[in-house]
Amino acid sequence: MAREDAEVAGASQGPAEEHADERPVSKKQKHRKPKPWDHDGIDHWKVEPFKKEDNPSGMLEESSFATLFPKYREKYLREVWPAVTRALKEHGITCELNLVEGSMTVRTTRKTFDPFVILKARDLIKLLARSVPAPQALKVLQDEVQCDVIKVGGIVRNKEKFVKRRQRLIGPNGATLKALELLTGCYILVQGNTVSAMGDYKGLKQVRRIVEDCIKNVHPIYHIKTLMIKRELAKDPALKEENWERFLPNFKKKNVQRKKPKKVRERKDYTPFPPPQQPSKEDLMLESGEYFLSAEQKAARKEAAQATRQAARVEERQRQREAAFAAPAEPPRGGSGGAAAGDVQQQGETAASLAAGLKKKLKGSKKEGGSGGGGSDDVAMFLAPGTAPASGGGDGGSGQKKKRRSEAADGGGGGAAAGGTEKKKKQKKKSGDDA
Repeated sequence: MAREDAEVAGASQGPAEEHADERPVSKKQKHRKPKPWDHDGIDHWKVEPFKKEDNPSGMLEESSFATLFPKYREKYLREVWPAVTRALKEHGITCELNLVEGSMTVRTTRKTFDPFVILKARDLIKLLARSVPAPQALKVLQDEVQCDVIKVGGIVRNKEKFVKRRQRLIGPNGATLKALELLTGCYILVQGNTVSAMGDYKGLKQVRRIVEDCIKNVHPIYHIKTLMIKRELAKDPALKEENWERFLPNFKKKNVQRKKPKKVRERKDYTPFPPPQQPSKEDLMLESGEYFLSAEQKAARKEAAQATRQAARVEERQRQREAAFAAPAEPPRGGSGGAAAGDVQQQGETAASLAAGLKKKLKGSKKEGGSGGGGSDDVAMFLAPGTAPASGGGDGGSGQKKKRRSEAADGGGGGAAAGGTEKKKKQKKKSGDDA
């Protein structure tokens, strides 16, 4: 009886409890069921090794990949190829080194059990071609190691800028590259127009972004600071699930004015029409008539032009030789210039003053008909040739005239000469008695 009462009570309470536990279920969660193989203790990022037992039948089709390598890598590849062959043989992959074509080839065999290992082998030969050392490149065959070859040659057109930014990625003594390797956990090698990186997926993504930004003129130090802050924040469990934007630095771009070029090119007006077609060499020959000349006529025309040029050169050289013997230009003597006329006038005034002084001193010794006046006039004329009196204003001129008249009155060549001498002797004697 008690059992029946309990069953009745349970039956009465059952529907009430069921209605109490019922909650509205969304459409997305309506058909979802708990998965016994998926729980919080499972690491979804862990890569499980692929064993031979997972694929006992092997591969049904053969796959192969080939890549070219530069000439300077041939010697090194020949040395390390036996080690590469042994490493690939463990995974059931055969490899071939063709030195004639300069290529490396990998292909699957019947012993290959891992379908993804052929892609790993393709990455191996690609890294070997990009100058990655063989011991480092063989690590790509591991499941947790991936690779990425970043092409940076076509990002910047200017070669000088590209070389500077590539060197900026390496840093002084490779310090910047070493810091990136420590922060991202990847191996990085800069070679030519490519950057090879090896590591996990997360690190490779960071490396690609840093390398591309560096070639686009964003310094790697900004990314290095950000990665260091993120590493410190990841150590704090309280900040693990929070947004880190407020902790990360925000670098703003500065608009730095560039230096103005020394030569400013003038921009021509744009026109959709192309420039006129320039005449060709044959058109110019047809226009001048040279096209229809024979070989002998062309040779003669060429010789004549050469002779003309040679004659012009000879004449020019002769003119240069004669120029060395030409007399220098003399200064003008006349008073045409203002400065020259002034100098002549000043010299004349000085000579005139000297002549006046001499006249005063010789005034006492002047005699009528004597030669004193003529001598003073000669002195004045010698001191100031430009200021000599035109009318002969002095006693010297009148004395000469009297002398000529007396000679004409006496007449005769011999008698006149004798009378003249006697007269001179008498005048001298008379002057001596007076003194």
